[in-house]
Amino acid sequence: MTATASAFLLTAPAAVPLAVAGTFATVRLDTRRPTPATSPVPNRAGAVLVAEAPAPEPARSRPHPAHWAGLVSAAVILLCGSLLAGDVLDGGPVSAYSGLLRADPLTVWMLLVIGAVALIACGATPAYLAGARATDRAARRYQALVHAFLAAMCLAVVTANLGVLWVAVEATTIVTAFLVGHRRTRKSVEAAWKYVVICSAGIALAFLGTTLIYYAARQAGIAEAWALDWPTLVARAGRLDPAVTRLGITLVVLGFGAKAGLVPLHAWLPDAHSQAPAPVSALMSGVLLSVAFAAVLRYRVIADAALGPGFTQALLIGIALLTMALAAALLLAQRDYKRMLAYSSMEHMSLIALGTAIGSPLALSAVLLHIAGHGLVKSVAFCASGRILHLEGTTLVGRVRGLLARAPWSAGLFGLAVVALLGFPPFSLFASELGIARAGLAAEPGPAWATAVAFTLALLAFTALTARTGRMLLGPAPDRRTTEDDPAALWPLLLGLLACAALGVTLGPLDSLLHTAAETIGGP
Repeated sequence: MTATASAFLLTAPAAVPLAVAGTFATVRLDTRRPTPATSPVPNRAGAVLVAEAPAPEPARSRPHPAHWAGLVSAAVILLCGSLLAGDVLDGGPVSAYSGLLRADPLTVWMLLVIGAVALIACGATPAYLAGARATDRAARRYQALVHAFLAAMCLAVVTANLGVLWVAVEATTIVTAFLVGHRRTRKSVEAAWKYVVICSAGIALAFLGTTLIYYAARQAGIAEAWALDWPTLVARAGRLDPAVTRLGITLVVLGFGAKAGLVPLHAWLPDAHSQAPAPVSALMSGVLLSVAFAAVLRYRVIADAALGPGFTQALLIGIALLTMALAAALLLAQRDYKRMLAYSSMEHMSLIALGTAIGSPLALSAVLLHIAGHGLVKSVAFCASGRILHLEGTTLVGRVRGLLARAPWSAGLFGLAVVALLGFPPFSLFASELGIARAGLAAEPGPAWATAVAFTLALLAFTALTARTGRMLLGPAPDRRTTEDDPAALWPLLLGLLACAALGVTLGPLDSLLHTAAETIGGP
């Protein structure tokens, strides 16, 4: 592949969503011409006829055809990821713009995950906007923010510069804050402020950690232009000052861990996910958490080369167990099904952190497979929960009964997504959780005991999810009538479940990419 082609494939995943965002922000979607105002006209009897003022901008009850243009971003991200996969597997990492953008197997894997989750969320967006009866102005603002969000996440995974990575993750905070408060209710605005405050604190910690790594690199004799270049830092990690690196890595893990929904800066997650529009919750839970954790995966390689694997292993095991314990306890007491899904995301991110701490090739392969499977299934679950909210008018589990009998399509897809989250075959989460468990129990006594404790706590989360979902879907239907969705509008959700099941059966052409990506984050 030529240098120009590589530069195009590295630039397009961020540039195309940004262009789509600009288009939605500047081009009016409603093509109908408003009725022009007329001047008062006297009639023959001398009375003055006053023309009516133009009607206010109408809210739409059917999807606008232009909203399907959002699928362009998802398609481009998937296409670029697929083309880069072949080039990376055949010839190794590719870079552009003097190494500022770089694609290795981990980059390609994350691009494919972002594209797949974006396809589900953007495919569900027209039905969401129609159900919410959004005005054209609100719909344009929503679409512009969503695609700017996709652009920021893609930039975070394709850059090789840790400073640009920090900027991209911070950009996701700014953009998604407006999306969390999109409905402009008291609860949504409160959740947006909480999200901004907590995540900004986390990102500030990540900034301090990045600054310390830069300082350690400069003290080690690395040139200023390359002091935050990830491949350079990995190659020369042995020269970094251990004390400075240890403090920097701790701050980075805590900072980016806040965006990944890990303790101690996790409190934004249930509020933001429960108040954001359903497709936005799908993107945040399905892929934003994983993009933030991908930054932790990058820094872990540097830390293990500079400090040895013991430091990050202990740090990540502690964070994983605390997050799992908290998520399981809160799931047992949860009465809101969207918040239930948010705490489930914390549970799954803790498993990903545990697998990363174990660090064996099997564990890291399972971690990457879990990132993909969780992204697909959680996006389906949140989009389905949005349809349930539209049908029932409430997010309280106790007020939703017999949903399978009244809305079989929405309820069935929601139920299957929860089954997948519980780790049942044939979905890929079964294979990934089994891989993490096998790797953990085969490791040294410390990780083995941590694995046993984590999966014991996961059984509590399993019980809570099963009980809450069963109450919603099963039992006699209440007297009130429910208008079922058009099944044709639910195709993105079905596609996501099928993709997750396919990954659970066979990786196919993704097998070599998965194992090569695991080697990339396994250390030099």
